[in-house]
Amino acid sequence: MADDTLRIKHIANADRPALGRLMTELWGGATVVVHGTVFRPAALQGLLAVRETRLVGLVTFDTAGDTLEIVTLDALVRGMGIGSELVAAVVGEARRRGLARITATTTNANLDALRFYQRRQFRLLTVRQGAVDEARRLKPQIPATGPYDIPLHDEIDLERLLFSPNT
Repeated sequence: MADDTLRIKHIANADRPALGRLMTELWGGATVVVHGTVFRPAALQGLLAVRETRLVGLVTFDTAGDTLEIVTLDALVRGMGIGSELVAAVVGEARRRGLARITATTTNANLDALRFYQRRQFRLLTVRQGAVDEARRLKPQIPATGPYDIPLHDEIDLERLLFSPNT
């Protein structure tokens, strides 16, 4: 009988070539642009969600000061709790490092991500009007419209504070 347990593990250097290919497939290139910064997710710290031997999700992040910033979060199989498990693992990682907060950025069109993060104790922090339009100068592959045919223009930052055991 197959082991259907979801395992979360840190990204290892051996994982990086395959992650580079996966990022191109998921994000239209090896880079993502968030708040005007170009990131190479396959080179970042992160966690993988694995079921049996199959990769089913991943999160990449960067840290600065007291903050862990989620750069990418992808559940390759939706509706199975993979994204939730990855966020819970990121919260644990940030706490182990003694960090005070976790941030994530999405777009005005990504209503599913806005719902997802808010249901996991993230609060809206900042709206950067025109940030996606500016990011398109650095990464022209960013589409003009997002989910639900909503024009992509703005970035929305979300934050989860970690200084309380209840958060």
